Amino acid sequence: MHTFAARALRLAVPRVSCARPMMAVRPSMVARYSTQQPTVDNFDPHVPTAMDKQQPPPPGDDFRVVIVGAGNINFGSIEGPWNHTFRLEHKLGPRLKVTALIDPSHERAAKVLKTKCDSFVLSAYKDTVIYPTMEAYLESLKPEQHPHAVWVGSPPAYRGRTEPGRNIEEVLTQRLRGVPLFIEKPVSTGPVDQAFAVAKEIKESNTIVSVGYMLRYLKVVQKMKQILEENKLQVLGINARYIMAYEHTAKLDWWDKSRDCGPIVEQATHFCDLMRYFGGEVDLDTVLAHSLEYDEPAGKLSRIPVPEDQIKPEDRIPRVTSATWKFANGAVGSLTHAVALQGYQYSTEMDVYADGYQLRLVDPYNNPVLYIRRPGDDHEEVVRYSNDDPFFSEVANMIDCIEKGANAAPILSSYEDAVRTYALTWKIRWASEETARARRQ
Repeated sequence: MHTFAARALRLAVPRVSCARPMMAVRPSMVARYSTQQPTVDNFDPHVPTAMDKQQPPPPGDDFRVVIVGAGNINFGSIEGPWNHTFRLEHKLGPRLKVTALIDPSHERAAKVLKTKCDSFVLSAYKDTVIYPTMEAYLESLKPEQHPHAVWVGSPPAYRGRTEPGRNIEEVLTQRLRGVPLFIEKPVSTGPVDQAFAVAKEIKESNTIVSVGYMLRYLKVVQKMKQILEENKLQVLGINARYIMAYEHTAKLDWWDKSRDCGPIVEQATHFCDLMRYFGGEVDLDTVLAHSLEYDEPAGKLSRIPVPEDQIKPEDRIPRVTSATWKFANGAVGSLTHAVALQGYQYSTEMDVYADGYQLRLVDPYNNPVLYIRRPGDDHEEVVRYSNDDPFFSEVANMIDCIEKGANAAPILSSYEDAVRTYALTWKIRWASEETARARRQ
């Protein structure tokens, strides 16, 4: 998949390297593309979002979708709950028509299509055409097959940039004007300034875009947002901990900063995004960070499932990254990411503090629980919501916005908002590598 977009646009581009931070991001750059956060005035925790609790999709005209990428994010895997096509099928029912699947690996694309065509969703995929490149698809496109939406799940190394071969957003907004785009996170692994330039182009094109920061759609997250807004609270501080279980992470690229950019940019991005969602914009000039590197005594791990010695020493990922910063309102943010646990289950928590309040979010990926301590009460209220699927919510909201108008359902992560999260993750990595180099001198 790492050759995806360069082949998809038939342009030869050298492989991007994530080995060094792309740039220091100026706060003014972030401010230029600031967007207002959606409110949660209409949040109803009792509305079921799980797919098996939905009403059958109503009949209607065909809804044509182009899928970019035949990998796990679009078609699912045993490693996690992601599977965008599964949610599209349940949202649209027999209306769904996947007209094109674009992937340079015909074998991979044919395999996932066969699985679909051997199931109850045959009608959505029986006429799907596999294209090896985006250009091949665009050249063959007939007016009657113009898509209603494009779902982009190609690798981030080939998105979010302005240079040819890595500018799929620019190609789509120019060649398929007005067609809404769903784009996976992170928006890129390239230079941050190029990602902001892409955000500007998308905004000027008036294209509807949703980025896959699905944790924003969790009911417990919306409940936290509701408490903050209804009580007119200023966040005082946010403390997040993301401790991963590493022994089954057998993808060599993930352990290589020159490819997947390291755990903060690639993995902790979800928590960085939620911290911005609750706390507002970050003063990037205040970001400080330390890291535990692989060659330090405490950095030795006993069950790494890949031959890490095949990775250049300078490209091996840190074991722990700890960062602090100031939000624009003066609040303090703190993030710790650690490659530390074994087994399968991660340990993920986030505390949001405001005057009289502590909102503690636990295990948002698997079994989300919210603990609330309110003014005048030393005990924690425990909030759980059943029948919640944030992946389905983000897909359903996108479809509703396309068909019923922009106010039909909130898109909680715009492209430019996602770029600001990307800028924060890069600044954290930059800061940690700066302090690591200084310590070695």
